[in-house]
Amino acid sequence: MKKALILGAGMVAKPMIDYLLEDGGIEVIVASRTISRAEKILNKRKNSRAVQLLADDDKKLNELIGTADITVSLLPYTYHVKVAIICLKHGIPLVTTSYVSPQMQELDKEAMAKGVLFLNEIGLDPGIDHMSAMRIIHEVRSRGGHIIEFRSYCGGLPAPEANDNPWGYKFSWSPRGVLMAGRNDAKYLKKSELIEIPGGELFKNHWPIKIDQIDLETYPNRNSLPYKKLYGIDKAKTVYRGTLRYPGWCGTMQVVSELGLLTETEMRGLKKETYINIFRRILKIGQDIDPRNHIASLYNIKPDDGIINKLAWLDIFSEKKFTGESTTPLDF
Repeated sequence: MKKALILGAGMVAKPMIDYLLEDGGIEVIVASRTISRAEKILNKRKNSRAVQLLADDDKKLNELIGTADITVSLLPYTYHVKVAIICLKHGIPLVTTSYVSPQMQELDKEAMAKGVLFLNEIGLDPGIDHMSAMRIIHEVRSRGGHIIEFRSYCGGLPAPEANDNPWGYKFSWSPRGVLMAGRNDAKYLKKSELIEIPGGELFKNHWPIKIDQIDLETYPNRNSLPYKKLYGIDKAKTVYRGTLRYPGWCGTMQVVSELGLLTETEMRGLKKETYINIFRRILKIGQDIDPRNHIASLYNIKPDDGIINKLAWLDIFSEKKFTGESTTPLDF
């Protein structure tokens, strides 16, 4: 029986695991830091087992990969290259959903020489967006045309009828990953002009777009320039890949970024501290200052502005007690 090793049991794992277990012909091993999460997905089904794995445990990672027929890494992208190197050693195919990093690209020649398949960018974005883009490009070429402007928009969004929280967003993948993506620099081509946006200004660069009568907004998604060559659209004078969100996301996230909430400086000594006092510490303001009024003053908005209300909905102004010892602004 073939063995599929799934590394990680986060939000995107369950549909794939269900599919692999459907016909009963594949043994599925799910390795996760939180074994209870893996056990819940597997639900004691035949030909499945959960194992505990810390991604830094190289010995156990090596043992698990060595006994598999294929490995799917849903770990944070920072671990993919390490997993790939172990897969190369054992000659095991690897699938990930993440962008191809320069370090992953460096393994291509060795993987080709050994006949080991590395399949990256197999998700929604990146992944399905590539396939839908190429379908359109091929259709244009089949009619004798060529691409002079290319714009692609993609975003995981709640359906309008399920869009029922102030942020207009629900997590479909790692919450930490979503926030980290908000720090990315961006590049795209607009009528032959190179547009470069530093991560700190990412959310300042957005504009409205209507799709199927739904009002949305878009902002640049990482570096669009490599896709001119990858998609074979060398004559294109505009190449833009954008992220989609409901209106208000970008304005709020720009404030979140400017307030320091996307940084990863560790804060210690937080046991039983209130959420609002931790937020005051992030803002570098005194215990006697109301963070709502502070933010309102900074941005010349009212204390009950939509941006502040979104933060309030997260309980960030509450007297709830923090249970951990330390955190970072991003994790908080």
